Amino acid sequence: MQRYVIIVAGGVGSRMKSDRPKQFLDLNGTPILVHTLRRFLQYDATLHLILVVHKDYATHLASMLEKFDLLQANITITLGGETRFDSVKNGLNTISSKEGIVGIHDAARPLVSTETIRTCFETALSEGNAIPCIPVNESMRKINNALNEAVDRNAYRIIQTPQCFRLSEIVPAFETAYSSTFTDDATVLEAAGGKIKLVTGNVENIKITSPQDLILAQALIAHVK
Repeated sequence: MQRYVIIVAGGVGSRMKSDRPKQFLDLNGTPILVHTLRRFLQYDATLHLILVVHKDYATHLASMLEKFDLLQANITITLGGETRFDSVKNGLNTISSKEGIVGIHDAARPLVSTETIRTCFETALSEGNAIPCIPVNESMRKINNALNEAVDRNAYRIIQTPQCFRLSEIVPAFETAYSSTFTDDATVLEAAGGKIKLVTGNVENIKITSPQDLILAQALIAHVK
């Protein structure tokens, strides 16, 4: 069964306060997106990688792939949309096959482990989908207007990517109209009636969205395999 990875790199990274989107910033001398691509190629060099990029950075992306010797990889570049939902849909539209497994991953998560990737693909093959998550280690409180109350943190999980799905299930789910409740790809499948399968992610698999995240990633990257 063919396997695909859609890497969503269509954002402009305004929270990083940088002149470049976060996925193009250097992490220990190498662009974050290159680290991310190498994680998936380390898992399986034959994966079909689909990069969804903002139209203003398509040329920059092509130059980056050449500079870091990634042109030999099985890579398709397509343009992002107005929302993440639209960007993922554009990525799915590049896949002609009706059967297979597709992983959908944030470009700014370069610390995903090969074990997490393997778990997600293998579970999606057998169960239909696989969503990586980690436990909540901090105390939590629910805010309701001016009131707040403690909640059981054991009842919650932090969701990560790659979120992997059978193409036969996720493609029809993305034919629905966009909703602001779609916070990730799992919520799109869930809205279409799908049941979500959670699997264990890796705690280092943070999403780099702020300068502090970049500092943390610099310290962690040498420890993720």
